[in-house]
Amino acid sequence: MSPPVPQGPAELDRYDVAILQALQRDARQSNADLAAAIGLSPAPTWRRVRRLEQIGVITGYRAEVDRRRIGLGVLAFVRVDADRDNAEATRALEAAIRQWPEVIACHYISGAGTFELQVMVTDLDAYARWTMETLFKLPNVKDLHTSFSLGEVKSGGALPLGHLAR
Repeated sequence: MSPPVPQGPAELDRYDVAILQALQRDARQSNADLAAAIGLSPAPTWRRVRRLEQIGVITGYRAEVDRRRIGLGVLAFVRVDADRDNAEATRALEAAIRQWPEVIACHYISGAGTFELQVMVTDLDAYARWTMETLFKLPNVKDLHTSFSLGEVKSGGALPLGHLAR
C-alpha cells in the first residue's frame, strides 16, 4: 500500500524546485546528469525524485509528440453546454469524456458553458463525425460552440515554478 498523498501544496525546497525545472526541460536525462545540474550528488537526487513521485508532485513521464506529424491536423476547442441541474447526467457525461481518446483535456468552466474540451482529430470531416457520433448522442448536451486552432503559438509548456522559489 502506498503512503497517503497529502492535500494542498507540497513543501518544496530549492533542490526540489530545481529538479522539477530540469525534468520539465528533459525528463530523459540520467540521474547523474540531473544531480550535476542541480548541484547534489546522485543518491540524494534520486531520493528526492522518488519522494516527489510518491507525494504526487511528479505524476508521470511521457514523450511530446508533434500532432501534425502523426496526422492530427485539427485542434478544436469545444465549449459544451450541458444541463447542470442533473447530477447523474453530468457524471455520465464526465465518464464519457474520460473515455474519448480525441479529448486531450477537459475543464469545468465558469461563465457560458459547462465544459471546455480540447479535441484532436485528423480533419474537419472527422470532427463533424465525432461530434455527431459522440457529443450529440448524450441526452444532457444542449449545445456546442467550437473554435479551431489556426496555429500554435506555444504548447506543451512547462508549469511555472517561480512562486515556489525560496
